[in-house]
Amino acid sequence: MTESSRGVKAILHESFAEIAKAAAHPHRLALLEHLAQGERNVDALATVTGLNLANASQHLQSMRRAGLLSARRDGKFTLYRLADDSVLDLLDAIGRIATSNAAAVKEVVSSYFNERDAMEPVTRRELRQRMKAGTVTVLDVRPAEEFALGHVPGAINVPVGDLKRRLADLPRSKEVVAYCRGPYCVFAFEAVAALRAAGYRARRLEDGLPHWRADGLPVAL
Repeated sequence: MTESSRGVKAILHESFAEIAKAAAHPHRLALLEHLAQGERNVDALATVTGLNLANASQHLQSMRRAGLLSARRDGKFTLYRLADDSVLDLLDAIGRIATSNAAAVKEVVSSYFNERDAMEPVTRRELRQRMKAGTVTVLDVRPAEEFALGHVPGAINVPVGDLKRRLADLPRSKEVVAYCRGPYCVFAFEAVAALRAAGYRARRLEDGLPHWRADGLPVAL
């Protein structure tokens, strides 16, 4: 390897390490998951993650400097969003590696997620086909403010905490497909378990709204 090529590789590795470092914090991963749902300001992000404003702002600015986030001004607020869909790919890759190689993650997936729903999830393609055929009820179990940022067209929004008292809103004649924030979002698993306990035919989408959007599928506002 030539001196110049070693210098190029060093620059690349340093840059890659900075990006990895920028995401390497539980609070930052939580912020990225919420930002995958849509643009948010610091106040909203601090509220949903349980962070104080100063801490949330510091994390967001660090991720913005590393290229994980973009931002724009809207009046007196700064709205943050994922820089692009490659950030969602990064989150997915972290999840896949952890599920394959981290014992603690394997245990959580087995004892919590699979206990609630070990069935094969519905793919985005399958759900799209069934929506066109009118054979499925699509259930968005995220909070209402996330639903307002974008959702699968025709989806019914019932936050998972309200599901038991709003079962009458869901027809029993069709299978229900529930979705939330992503493949490791607990809401969809809990919703499917509750629906099956109530006698509904229910499955979950393979991932969530961010992946649906990234796949170029239609999103309603």
